[in-house]
Amino acid sequence: MSTDVPALPVVWRPRTTRIVAYTMAGVIVLGMVVLAIVVAPSFQIADRILLVLFGLGLAWILHMLARCHAAADTSGLTVVNAFRTRRLAWAEVVDVTMNVGDPWPTLDLADGTTLGVMGINATEKTRAAHDFAQLQALLKTHAEAPDPR
Repeated sequence: MSTDVPALPVVWRPRTTRIVAYTMAGVIVLGMVVLAIVVAPSFQIADRILLVLFGLGLAWILHMLARCHAAADTSGLTVVNAFRTRRLAWAEVVDVTMNVGDPWPTLDLADGTTLGVMGINATEKTRAAHDFAQLQALLKTHAEAPDPR
């Protein structure tokens, strides 16, 4: 695991999550369209439209999960999670941790709260470890106070 500080800007995205989410979204939408076409004749046009809209709604939720990423630049960190985007200055981030079994890293913020970084997904073991090490190195480089450890 390399602790070299990466050149900025850098973006971390989970590859597997995006592939699975967009594949499933396509399968669901296609399945709902086919179902709307071949469904029993007792279904009215409104029922068929609602089937397709339901599939599109599920695809939208999957898209929101697939769009998760984190981006670092010289002024701070942008964390895009499923339903919220947050821009943080480097001084706002106190520490980043990722324990065994955690689905993604957690940022400890200066205001006492925490924020998950869904853009680094632990299911991609080697890639997640590399991305986490890069994030730690950037935090140590750009932190306001030196690390006491």
